[in-house]
Amino acid sequence: MSTTASPSLWETYAHTPTKRQRDFIRYLSATLVDLVVLGLFAEFWDHVTVQSFIVMLLAAALLQILLKLTIFLEHRLADYFNAKQGGFAKFMRFFSAWAVLFGSKFVILEALTFAFGERLRFSGHFNGIVALIVVVMTMLAVEVAIVKLYRRMG
Repeated sequence: MSTTASPSLWETYAHTPTKRQRDFIRYLSATLVDLVVLGLFAEFWDHVTVQSFIVMLLAAALLQILLKLTIFLEHRLADYFNAKQGGFAKFMRFFSAWAVLFGSKFVILEALTFAFGERLRFSGHFNGIVALIVVVMTMLAVEVAIVKLYRRMG
């Protein structure tokens, strides 16, 4: 008969997480941040309308995926142009970053419209693109602030 005690619940979960586990927590946290930000905008700003909580949750998840794909594409282009020499490559590095980051908002708005139709709506200037940009920039700013807070705690 063994005399060792079984680990407590805390000890069971107090291990060094794997990369997949860290990525899961990172994306889950970012999606929940996006959900809160989107919910606050829907609650307090007339230019953001969301029909239901589930639409908001799915939209937050889709936004997280699309934003990560945008950043991935921007970094790939940056790596490509950073590997080249000359002024034109440097110009293309910055131009491609601007084009991807700016143009992605139109793609994101269309993807949200395709996925949710009138159940999620951004309105106002330029057919809602300004409202979307405000919401997305706020999401990114809050995500950055939370990461900075987390790192300061360590």
